[in-house]
Amino acid sequence: MAPLEPWEKVLVNGEGFGATTHGKTACTNCHGGTQSTDKDTAHTGLVASPSAMPEKYCAECHAEQTAAYPNSLHATQQGYWTAIDARSAPENHPALEGMFNNHCATCHTSCGECHVSQPANVGGGLFSGHVFEKTPPMTRSCTACHGSRVGNEYLGKNEGVAGDVHFREGRMNCVKCHAGADLHGEGLTEPQSSRYAGAETPECVDCHPTAAPGGDSNPMHQSHGEALSCQVCHSVTYTSCDSCHVAVSEKSGKPFYETSATYSTFLIGRNPTQSDERPYRYVPVRHVPVDPESYAYYGENLLSNFNALPTWVYSTPHNIQRNTPQNASCDKCHGGDSAYFLTADKVKPEELEANASVIVNILPPAVEKFLGAPFQPASHVEHVSNSCTACHATGIRNAPVYPEDHSAYRDENCISCHKLQK
Repeated sequence: MAPLEPWEKVLVNGEGFGATTHGKTACTNCHGGTQSTDKDTAHTGLVASPSAMPEKYCAECHAEQTAAYPNSLHATQQGYWTAIDARSAPENHPALEGMFNNHCATCHTSCGECHVSQPANVGGGLFSGHVFEKTPPMTRSCTACHGSRVGNEYLGKNEGVAGDVHFREGRMNCVKCHAGADLHGEGLTEPQSSRYAGAETPECVDCHPTAAPGGDSNPMHQSHGEALSCQVCHSVTYTSCDSCHVAVSEKSGKPFYETSATYSTFLIGRNPTQSDERPYRYVPVRHVPVDPESYAYYGENLLSNFNALPTWVYSTPHNIQRNTPQNASCDKCHGGDSAYFLTADKVKPEELEANASVIVNILPPAVEKFLGAPFQPASHVEHVSNSCTACHATGIRNAPVYPEDHSAYRDENCISCHKLQK
């Protein structure tokens, strides 16, 4: 995104803006101030960003969006607080609020920072001379904020990695998948805890319904069903980061951050947040740049419960491809090679406890092994899915004892090979 000249940021297109619905309203109706040819007088009582108070300035015409927005992630940034609260303790909250206000709160956006101008945290500046854009320009709005990971992946700016097929072939912009309710909020009575809470929207099967279980004859779609998220097979290399630390510069007095490393990964981990909406057992995981001392500038041991959450987290990379290295053949995942999986040896020793729910301890079995696995009797449909080893470890109820090479398996591994007989 090229920087704007100072005059470009503030110059109003009188003719273009005047022809729009918003242009029929006097400037002072939204921005306050006083009609005068003297600049200082004219700016008395100026409201620079009316949409920061949407109930007052936007609700009359946009009631639904205004009502929903206060609990949206763009407004609350609750995803950050969900993670911070889980890793910290209540007594650390005042110090963490100071940190957050210095380093994170600038990502909060108002209506105008998507529909009229670039967000303030990326320099601001009117899009089109104050013309309101119903669909914001993607590179000056969406990827201006979501650029270092999502934007670079989607647009193909990471060296040697193709852009997302939806952009490369379809020239789709963000709102083709992320509809208004995803951005404005869904009218929830409480803030959404993170972007992975609640319904999975959008879903790939919204546009690719035949890829859903039972939807086509593709054996990969049907055999993996809900065991894998779509990105496990159709994503490629994406960015991970390490050890973000924040502070305030002694020289300038301005807050800053720095990370110790940024690198490319593609790793499949166990889903740490399985739910009815996201039932997948395996998902791509990305390393987030947090460590126990990330906020040490603001106090000691502020992340006292650091191990409460993984540092390798559920990820939905925006670099989808039809053909990927891992879906080239079954042996890529079922050949005994751990290259694509988040195994313990790829996790820093000090982060093993935090990532216990994500690390893949047992690799998928070889193809010939699960193709030859006996079916579960149809009568097992009444059994709960986490009770396999209760019977088959010792042979109670005349159940066959599993082979010695199955001793490391857990209940969750059994149904991957032993399907229920129909």
